[in-house]
Formats: sequence, structure tokens, C-alpha cells
Amino acid sequence: MKKISLIISLTLFLNSPLFAKTLDETIHYLQKAWAIANYETPEDNLEAVFETLTKEATKAVAAYPNKAEPLVWKAIIISSDAGKNGGFGALGKVKAARKLLLQAEKIDPTVLNGSIYTSLGSLYYQVPGWPIGFGDDDQAKIYLKKALKINPNGIDSNFFYADFLLDQGDKEKAKIYFKKALKAPNRPNRPLADKGRRAEIQKKLGELH
Repeated sequence: MKKISLIISLTLFLNSPLFAKTLDETIHYLQKAWAIANYETPEDNLEAVFETLTKEATKAVAAYPNKAEPLVWKAIIISSDAGKNGGFGALGKVKAARKLLLQAEKIDPTVLNGSIYTSLGSLYYQVPGWPIGFGDDDQAKIYLKKALKINPNGIDSNFFYADFLLDQGDKEKAKIYFKKALKAPNRPNRPLADKGRRAEIQKKLGELH
């Protein structure tokens, strides 16, 4: 029953009008839809949901061509799609996400509390390196530290830096940043994303003990 209700909830949400009167309302729509897709959608529905959500993000980019926010959220959506669904198209998706983030950086590098650099950093340490992909741990560290400089107390900036440190084998330092992420203030209008991220943090900390 829960699974069915989640599918109905997301379907109704994605079928609601995307564009309200402001850019902020459009971004809020994408943020909420992403959180539902990322944290509450059953695995067997993920591919179709992210396909629909990517189309919605593409509409947002077209509607606000000179704004960084839609570019960032389209990048987050397609990179999440790659991570959740994998497959042969995953590398193409993360490359497209990187391109979108670099476009957004040219418009406003500090937009959305450093989300450009958090997202770029996470891509660079999670994507395979040459000759398969563009992964580069040194570049990841540069980007993630930029994100922390912009948003030192943010849940995502601290979470992804902690996860990077864990990936590098620095468990003790990773614990520090995971705990800092856990104490981050709640983000207005993003309760589901905060709840989901905190659950991820708790899981990571549990595995470190």
C-alpha cells in the first residue's frame, strides 16, 4: 500500500504545472520532485520517474536561459539518475551534468549556497578516472573545499566532503564532517531532502563504528 501511495503521490506531483510565476517557485518544484524521486520512489519506478523529471528540468532551463539555478538542478537530477539507474548511459549523463554545472558556474558560481561546487566535487570523486571517465580526486578536493568555503555549515557541503574523505580512507576526519553535516540547520522548504540526507549520514556513521 505504501509503495502504491508513493507512486500515486509522485505521479500527481510531476503532472502538476511546472511553471509558476517565479523562478523560485520553479526551483522549489524541482527540489521537491527530486527529493521524492531520490528518497521515496521504489527502485522499479526510478527509471521512468527520473526520465520525466529530466524533461521537467529541461523545460526549466529553456524557460530561464540566463539563470544558473535551473542548470544546477538539471545537473543534479541527471547525475542522480546516473547513480540510481546506472547502465550504459550513466557516463554520458554524468558528463552532461558536468557540462551543465560549468555553464552555471559562468553565470553565478555561488548560486544555491555553493551547490555547483558540491555537485562537481561529488562527480569528480565518484566517476571513474581516465581512460573511462573524467574522475580526479585532486580536482574533487578543490571543488569540495570551494563548496565548504561558500557554505561552511551546510548539510550537503559537509556530507560530500566527509564522503570524499571516507573514499580516500580518512575515516577519522570523515566522522568529523559527517557529524558537522548532521548538525546543519534545517533548510527552509526542504524537509524531505534534509530527512533523507540525515538518514544517509546516520548510515555512514553507523558503518564507521
